[in-house]
Amino acid sequence: MGGDGLFGELPEQVEPTREKTAGAPRMSEPERREIELRVACLDSLIGADHPARLIWAYVLRLDLSELEDRIKARAGVPGHPAISPRLLLALWLYATSEGVVSARLLARLCQSDDAYRWLCGGVGVNHRVLGEFRVEHGELLNRLLAESVTALASEGLIDLDMLAQDGVRVRASAGASSFRSGGRLEELVADVKATLSELAKEADRDLAADEKRLRKRRQQRAAERLARLEKAAAKVAELEAGTRKSKPDSRPAAADPPAPPASDATDVTPSGKKAKSPRVSTTDSDARVVKMPDGGFRPAYNMQVASVAGEQIVVGVDVSTSSSDRGLLRPMLERIEATYGNLPKQHLADGGFSKNDDIEWAHGASVAIHCPPITNKHNTDPFAPREDDGPGVKAWRERMQSETGKATYRKRSIHECINARFRQWGLTQLTVRGRAKAAIVLTWYALANNVLQGERLRQAAAAA
Repeated sequence: MGGDGLFGELPEQVEPTREKTAGAPRMSEPERREIELRVACLDSLIGADHPARLIWAYVLRLDLSELEDRIKARAGVPGHPAISPRLLLALWLYATSEGVVSARLLARLCQSDDAYRWLCGGVGVNHRVLGEFRVEHGELLNRLLAESVTALASEGLIDLDMLAQDGVRVRASAGASSFRSGGRLEELVADVKATLSELAKEADRDLAADEKRLRKRRQQRAAERLARLEKAAAKVAELEAGTRKSKPDSRPAAADPPAPPASDATDVTPSGKKAKSPRVSTTDSDARVVKMPDGGFRPAYNMQVASVAGEQIVVGVDVSTSSSDRGLLRPMLERIEATYGNLPKQHLADGGFSKNDDIEWAHGASVAIHCPPITNKHNTDPFAPREDDGPGVKAWRERMQSETGKATYRKRSIHECINARFRQWGLTQLTVRGRAKAAIVLTWYALANNVLQGERLRQAAAAA
């Protein structure tokens, strides 16, 4: 055994070889079942220059005592505390600037989006409260809009001597197929009344709880539909009466034909043929079928906006059912005078607003209208004087023919930025019904615009 090892007779061991192949990739996979605790401050969710902070700082300065006085929950009295009106106002101002037009969507964002969570500060809101607040405080919004303008004017940031006006057509919350004539509306009213009568007869029957709730809901829906149908029937009667009164006994002057009444929007079809009778929507009785910018005809409102010429500050809004801007210049000026106590020295509008009567009235009120004349079908010189021109119309033609007048009118182009901003914010189709609610929604847009643009003017003035 001298030189032999302990296991000398064993065969030679060969080391196994390993193939060099690519193994499975190593990755970090999400594990959502782990429990973790987070500590975060709501105030750190958004930056110091976030627009939500600007809007909240604005609402903190407001006097909202007229809304706070309506709250029934008081100290020492039982009851659930109400949501602060300042919070609701701030939420809708910020939501408007973000293009949020749905109360349900806003309620969801208050739970998921950091900016809305910061505004809420832990206060829970629901879509019913949000939806009601949006359309119930038109007078307050008008006051806040006027105060935002007067505040900027007192600071010397804007000048109310020169204003601009334009109209934008916004799709109504009504379908084209919802329009009915007077006869058809009477039939629908009779059908709904018969349904309500049948439901009333079932009141004495002994029904289960679920059936009672279902019957109550059916009664509520039928009553709401009956109210809409009766309102539409009343609007048809009003339009028919207005059409009869609008027929003149003599031919109007060729230089300034009267503007078509609002009801004519439904009396004329896209092919140009006159309809047999006025038709009104059973969904939104105030809406009218008007010609849209794309050339189509749809139920819509003609929303008028007046702003400071050369600046993007809104001074007044109004909602019309007219398919044309012609004849809407004077109502806006009268609204501005009633709000601010004075008329502007110059008022800029596009050619669609040109109406001799309005221009003559403005001349008598010392308001210089800058509105390009429209070339008629005879291709006559629109700046040439007419025999029946009054002093105001004559001065208007001379003004618009001059280089100074043309240079002044070009300042109206800044107003288009407001229209573009409103459309970017979602003012393309309304989610509310009725002319009054449509005006309130438009005021929300105007106020949100002034809050943000006013801060821009203040920062620019501070930097200068």
